[in-house]
Amino acid sequence: MMCGAPSATQPATAETQHIADQVRSQLEEKENKKFPVFKAVSFKKQVVAGTNHFIKVDVGDENFVHLRVFESLPHENKPLALSNYQTNKTKGDELTYF
Repeated sequence: MMCGAPSATQPATAETQHIADQVRSQLEEKENKKFPVFKAVSFKKQVVAGTNHFIKVDVGDENFVHLRVFESLPHENKPLALSNYQTNKTKGDELTYF
């Protein structure tokens, strides 16, 4: 993977689900709602001064959200941060770089 360029979209892994789970409460607070389902479906990564994780998440009732989660460099010792998100996505919507 080239620094600065996002990877190709890949199926979600256990690590992807773990990352999504760690920012779920941040999203639920911003949206002021609880999601009945929160299952990571696919992801992309972008290496910057840390890593951006772009994750497509199934939130139930055929609705999806796209998350951008920032993982800081290890020496910074900061928690994962939900830096952006897009709601009202469908199963067919491509996970984009945003």
